[in-house]
Amino acid sequence: MQRVYLLTCELMIVAVAWALGPSSLRATAQDTFEVNDSHFHLTNYVQEGTSIRDFVHIMGTKVGRAAIFGIPLQQQWSYGNTGNFAPTYYLQTDAPLYYYSFTDASIAMAYRSLPPADRARLDPMITGFNPTDMYAADHVRRVLTTFPGVFSGIGEFTIHKEFVSAKVAGETASLTNRALDRLLDFAGEVGLVVLLHNDVDAPFPKPGQEPYQIVQLRELFTRHPTTTIIWAHIGLGRVVRPVKDQIALVDRALSDPSLGHVHVDLSWDETAKYIVSSPETIAVTADAINRHPDRFLFGTDEVAPSDQQRYLKTYQMYAPLFARLTPSASEQVRKGNYLRLFDEARRRVRAWEKVHAKEDAR
Repeated sequence: MQRVYLLTCELMIVAVAWALGPSSLRATAQDTFEVNDSHFHLTNYVQEGTSIRDFVHIMGTKVGRAAIFGIPLQQQWSYGNTGNFAPTYYLQTDAPLYYYSFTDASIAMAYRSLPPADRARLDPMITGFNPTDMYAADHVRRVLTTFPGVFSGIGEFTIHKEFVSAKVAGETASLTNRALDRLLDFAGEVGLVVLLHNDVDAPFPKPGQEPYQIVQLRELFTRHPTTTIIWAHIGLGRVVRPVKDQIALVDRALSDPSLGHVHVDLSWDETAKYIVSSPETIAVTADAINRHPDRFLFGTDEVAPSDQQRYLKTYQMYAPLFARLTPSASEQVRKGNYLRLFDEARRRVRAWEKVHAKEDAR
């Protein structure tokens, strides 16, 4: 009963702040909640998941704001492959994945069903585009003008990802594809936050092989200096382990003035397992964050959790890391950087929509 009372009080505070304006909401989220989530999947690989109302309840008094999105890829149920077994995850079948654009409309309609106080806590993202398609940017524009007032960014979308990229039907995504450049150019023009998944290296590289994806990724980031980019998971995965001196590599990138628009998120329990694996990895990561406290964001990367304990599993894993951060750095990673990036995205995207939604309606 006490928990319900506290949750009601928190939501009343957020509702009042929303009525007073974005700056008041930002201060409230900073002071009241424990963490913001830059990376959350409301649905899974077959477009099923937690209802948006249940998710706001799961956020509870712990999570102030969350960037929410579906998964842009649909897992095909191939009877010839799995028979009557209906796979819900890409590792459960050899059947291909394909891009599923309806996810954006589904997320938008779910978001619009919420009361204003709940909507104020969420930042929906557009994901239902094919990054190899020169029309991907047009898809994003169409979604923004069809659902004005909803979206703050694009992603999480994938270019190179272990086990996933090879399963996607059609052309293979690439960091050097002009379609990706056109997409990031448009995101920069509008003010959309970009959440990009790209592995730091191949899953099973040859000994001594140069991680070519780092080179291509840096070149991509450099080509888009006006686009706010979050590199998901620092490029890590289930079997994609940190490359040699990875934290030093990230530190150098974040020290480069030409990459000031690039941020990294610490989402996914698979990322956490590397970072908190030893006192040494915790220390070196904490040192890098303390040097660049404005460039890291926390995210869960949870997919359709059923309760708060499952939802915040990754957050709890990072407790040893947060303990090594300065109080200011911890505040920025857990909350402040999210608010800064997504509040600015909201402001810029709403301004763009105000002009272009009317133009497209003519």
